[in-house]
Formats: sequence, C-alpha cells, structure tokens
Amino acid sequence: MPTRLTIAELSEHTGDRLDTSEWVTIRLDDVVKFATATGDRQWIHVDSERAAAGPFGAPIAHGYLLLTVIAKLFPQVLDVTDRSMSVNYGTDRVRFVSPVRVGSSVRLTGTLAAVDNRPDGSALIHVATTLELQGSDEPAAVAEILFMVRPR
Repeated sequence: MPTRLTIAELSEHTGDRLDTSEWVTIRLDDVVKFATATGDRQWIHVDSERAAAGPFGAPIAHGYLLLTVIAKLFPQVLDVTDRSMSVNYGTDRVRFVSPVRVGSSVRLTGTLAAVDNRPDGSALIHVATTLELQGSDEPAAVAEILFMVRPR
C-alpha cells in the first residue's frame, strides 16, 4: 500500500522514506515492444541467442524502459490523496547502475526529497527513487522523479 499524504502534508514529510512497490518481472515481450516503439533494436536487447553469448549473458532491458517501469510502479510508492491530477514534470540525476537481464525482477523505493509549494495550492514534488534489482546489492537504476500535483 502506498504512502498516502495530502498536498498540505507533503512538506512535513520531506526526507521520509516512502513505501516499497511490489516486484515486477522484466519480460522479453516488454523489451521487444519497447524496442519496436523506440526503434532501438540493438541486439543486446532483442536477440536472445546473440545476447546470451554477449557481455551480460542474456538480453537486457533498455535504460529508458526502466524509467517507464519507475513511472508504472510510482503509484504503489506514493498517493497524494487530494490531487485532481498529477503531471510528470521531469527526471533529474538518472543513472542506470546495473544491467537488468530479461527475467529479472525489480521494485521501486523512494524518499520524498523536496516539495515546492505553489501559490495556487499545487506542489512540485521531488522523489529520490531507487529501482532495486532482486538478488543484487546494486540497484538497477536511480533517479529523482518530479511530479506536479494539483489540488481538487
């Protein structure tokens, strides 16, 4: 269950660790669909046979696919309960730390890093996220995610 806060409560929780998402498995089908959508069909992502003999021992997820996984899992980490909408405002300090082999599982953790309250009652929230890689001491990715939340 995600951490649930109102817009007014966000500032009081700066520095707090948020809830952790469920594990999600990276499937070859998802990697291939992403490759098709983006045109990035590099063999390390989509050619299972060649990738098995390559440096990672299996096909790996695209870094930008991992960013979409962060976006997908984010609602499991934080729910701003009185928002009318939230808008992806950007991503800062992105690092793809470890390759994510197809069949591996990842989950999202985060810390509420900063909150910029706006005069109209909206807030720009900064969440330091870590995409954990199951069975690894190193994360798959880290990024500061920014969302603009608007009140009802």
